[in-house]
This record gives sequence, structure tokens and C-alpha cells, in this order.
Amino acid sequence: MKLPTTSTAKTLGDWAYLGIEKHLKKILKHEADVLEDRDPEALHQIRVGMRRLRSAVTGFAPALDLPESAPEKQIGKIARTLGKLRDLDVLKEALEKRYKPNLPREEQKVLEKALAYLEKRREKVLEQVRETLHHKSYKQFKQSLKAWLESPKYQAMAQMPIQEVLPDLLLPSVSDLLLHQAWLVGTQAEETEIKPMKNLSHEAVEEQIAIHGEVLHDLRKETKRVRYQMELFTDFYSPNYTDFIEDIKSIQEILGQIQDSFVLAEFLADALDSETTKNLPTLAKQLAETRYEMWQEWQLLQMRYLNSHIRHSFRSELLLPSKDPINEQVAESPEYFNGVVNSPN
Repeated sequence: MKLPTTSTAKTLGDWAYLGIEKHLKKILKHEADVLEDRDPEALHQIRVGMRRLRSAVTGFAPALDLPESAPEKQIGKIARTLGKLRDLDVLKEALEKRYKPNLPREEQKVLEKALAYLEKRREKVLEQVRETLHHKSYKQFKQSLKAWLESPKYQAMAQMPIQEVLPDLLLPSVSDLLLHQAWLVGTQAEETEIKPMKNLSHEAVEEQIAIHGEVLHDLRKETKRVRYQMELFTDFYSPNYTDFIEDIKSIQEILGQIQDSFVLAEFLADALDSETTKNLPTLAKQLAETRYEMWQEWQLLQMRYLNSHIRHSFRSELLLPSKDPINEQVAESPEYFNGVVNSPN
């Protein structure tokens, strides 16, 4: 069987192969550095590789006949273990670089105790990561995917031209995104229109986030899934398609900062055995201010995607993939397959 390359890929199966190949290579490239704990960036990259591999396996599922030792759930389990360690690294960086320098000396001393607690927790989670990457199931997962890449097996749908099936692949996930309950958080109905509540006080914003935090966090996860899937196919669409991806990325980041502020506060409560507002009042105020600022940015994008014209444009864009997405010169360039190879996260 002749394996596809970036310049010969034509079918759904070809593109599925390329996606899995690129992501697995990325995972294997950073594996040793993660095991040796040499570089936090390596951990970030292998986690991203796992997430994008999971996205590819899910998105291309109608075309794939993968081995039983490489199911989507297995990939997700590994990614979650890596994610626990990565989350601690992100938390440490935020505390040390973003918040600590702006705190009074007394609160900096309190924060140092929390950072020492974080380091101990990180050591335990690092051991869990090492156990996962040394485990028999992980080794079977790698070997089975390597074997599949040498002799791939597909379902019948794999032979379909990629342009013919792209709308069918993308529209269901985008529909789920647009129908998510979080779009209605902090809104009110005005005749036939739904509009976000404007000029809410700090206290009102805190109340909205406290009540609807879980549904907002779930929307963040949904945006991540849709973004990863859409980024597989940027070469097939116009710049408008990329603009929608950038919006989705912004929503993911904004809601992520809101969620991270709560995660940080919960961590500090565990580390110090007290509420953040008691021992770290300046930091607690900074976290609340971050949530308020992010809420303002969220509302701008919320208003955009409650607009019927924008929603219609989004759906319509997915229906029009290009018949000639790339020329030979672009196909051989290092920027090719954007989102599969070069996207940072």
C-alpha cells in the first residue's frame, strides 16, 4: 500500500493518516524529556499532542479502523494524567511571575508556603506521569499506532474525497457548540432578541460566575474540541474560516482564565488551610478583578455569537470547502498542515 504524503493526500482516509502520523511523532519526540522532567515546555507539547491526537481520532472516526489498544478513551486517559502535571506547572508560573511580584511582602511570605506545598504535590503527580508512560498499556498504545501507520486499515468512508465530507464532519460539532447553554448565561430576553446584561457590578459578575461556573467551564471544553477539529482543515477554507477559529480560541482562553482563577483559589485554600481572602487579601482582590475583566471580554464574544447573522455565516462557511486547497509549493512548505504540525496549543 502506498502511504499518503502531504502532496498526494486526496481522501478522508489520507488526511486521517496524516493527522495521526504527525501527532504521534510529536508525542514520541517529547516523551524522554517529560520522563526526565527536563523542560516544562516538553510536557506542554506532549499534552497538546495527545489532545490533538484524540481530536483526530474522534474527528476522523468514520474513516478509521484503529486497533483496540488505541481507543479514544485510552488517549483521553493519558492526556488527563499529563494534564494534572501541566496544570501544576501553569499554576506555579502564574503564582511566581504574575501574582507574587505585585503582593505586599507579608503576602509574598504566605505565598512561598503555598509554593512549597505545590512543589511537594508536583513530585507526586510527576511519579504518576512516569508510571503512566512506563505502563504496559501505554507501550501497547504506542506500538499499535506505529503498526497501524505502517499498514493502515480503514472503513469504507475513507475513500471519499475530503472536500465532499468536510461539512458533514464539522457541522455536528459546530452545532453542538452553538447550542450550548452557556451562551445564555447572564442574558435577558428583549422581545424576540436575547441580549447579555450590561454594566453589571463586580458583585453581580461574581454571582453570575458562581452560579454558572460549571456550564461556562463546559463551554470552554467544547470550544477546545471544536477548535482542534477545525484546525485540521484550515487549508480547505477561506480566511473567514480562520477568523472563526480565532474567535473560538479567544473564548477558550477567556473562559480558561476565569476557571483558572477559581482553581488557583481552591489550591491556595488547600495549601494554607484557609480562605484566600483571609491570608492573601491582595491576591484575592486581584483574582476577582481578573474575573471581572474576563467577563467583559466574554460578553463581547457572547454578543457576537448570539447574533443570527454571525451564526448563519459560520454554518455557511463550513459548507464551502475549496476544491483546490493548496498548491504544490505550499504543500512542501514547513507551514503546511497548519494546526496539525505548528499550532502551539
